[in-house]
Amino acid sequence: MAIIAAAAIASVLPARGIGEPILDWATRIAIFCLFFLYGVRLKPAEALAGLRHWRLHLTILACTFVLFPLLGFALGFVPGAVLPAALLPGLVYTTLCPSTVQSSINFTSIARGNVAGAIVSASASNLLGVVVTPLLAIALMNTTGQASVGYGSIVNLMAQILLPFILGQLSRRWTADFVARHRKLKLFDQGSIVLVVYAAFSEGVREGIWGMVSVVDILILIGFCLAILALMLWFTWWLAHRLGFNREDAIAIQMCGTKKSLATGLPMATVLFAGQPIGLIMLPLMVFHQAQLMACSWLASRYAQDPDAAAAPA
Repeated sequence: MAIIAAAAIASVLPARGIGEPILDWATRIAIFCLFFLYGVRLKPAEALAGLRHWRLHLTILACTFVLFPLLGFALGFVPGAVLPAALLPGLVYTTLCPSTVQSSINFTSIARGNVAGAIVSASASNLLGVVVTPLLAIALMNTTGQASVGYGSIVNLMAQILLPFILGQLSRRWTADFVARHRKLKLFDQGSIVLVVYAAFSEGVREGIWGMVSVVDILILIGFCLAILALMLWFTWWLAHRLGFNREDAIAIQMCGTKKSLATGLPMATVLFAGQPIGLIMLPLMVFHQAQLMACSWLASRYAQDPDAAAAPA
């Protein structure tokens, strides 16, 4: 609700004048601190210990960084009369983002799946996503002309996202316990994302993004997001059983392999697509994020109430 409110407020009261540079610097600082905290929270020893179940992790990462991008590539062949060109870059970018961490683990736990496997795979996805997502964006979006990701953006990404993440990892000896004790720091994470959304839509309003799309276009976008999500929910479930995974692993594959991270994707987008209509690029990821939370919440509750519902592909 806070994310939606930030987008709505920015559409009516965008930052202007002296507020623009102040908001820009505040957003940069927030993103730097956000990824520093991500680095502090990620336990490398835990991730390495869980790599023994390599088939599970490889399957989840393949769904995130191979199958999803292939869907993004296929979207480029959808006629403009069906999928508005203004929304295509954001929808393709959504398919390139890493998986979520918190919701993937939470839903796997609720559904009584392989929680340890979900922790490792979701963490690895975010760790790899800082590097893999920009490379996929350059390979896929630049070559098709859907958006421009310059190599200067990669340098900025290293400075604003990868550097603080590494610093967070290196500082764990002194900071991990403090961050673990102060759980209210999660409010900073959430506040940073809300700030990023407000800044992006403020910039978008100044550039006239709402004149580029109609209500019908938004409904079409929602339809495509739901279709992609439904396809991936079915395919990950089918694939997990096809490859011989048990019930717990199949749940982890479905819950982790179908997610796209708003918390990681939005900050990266502000750096990768600086100077472009960032609000429209963020919009599909926001829609997909809301849809995945609702769908996976229902699925996880269903699996928890009826273990037989997750015993075989349906």
